[in-house]
Amino acid sequence: QVQLVESGGGLVQAGGSLMLSCAASGRTFGSYAMGWFRQAPGKERQFVAAISRSAGSTAYADSVKGRFTISRDNAKNTVYLQMNGLKPEDTAVYYCAASRTVSQVVVTTAQNLFDYWGQGTQVTVSS
Repeated sequence: QVQLVESGGGLVQAGGSLMLSCAASGRTFGSYAMGWFRQAPGKERQFVAAISRSAGSTAYADSVKGRFTISRDNAKNTVYLQMNGLKPEDTAVYYCAASRTVSQVVVTTAQNLFDYWGQGTQVTVSS
């Protein structure tokens, strides 16, 4: 069982930056590939970014590529999402998720492959 708690959301002006953190409970954090997803009002939850167990592989949605960076610190049981150049269309509730995988290098991006989810943190970007 893994519990995930996101933090770092808030209100920011367009062009600004935020860093989201997701702290995981337990001693098996390194066994999970991690991902960030977001859900805007009235829209389906969508993939944002993902990172492999070893942090050697990452993946991004086209809409955030070049602006967002996912990273992880396995010693601190934490995954991060650095968000730069924020746009109003980035406004959403952001969720982190954990996917138990055997491979150290595989990146998981499909929502149905994630086993655990956090409660979400609100990010609002004003124009």
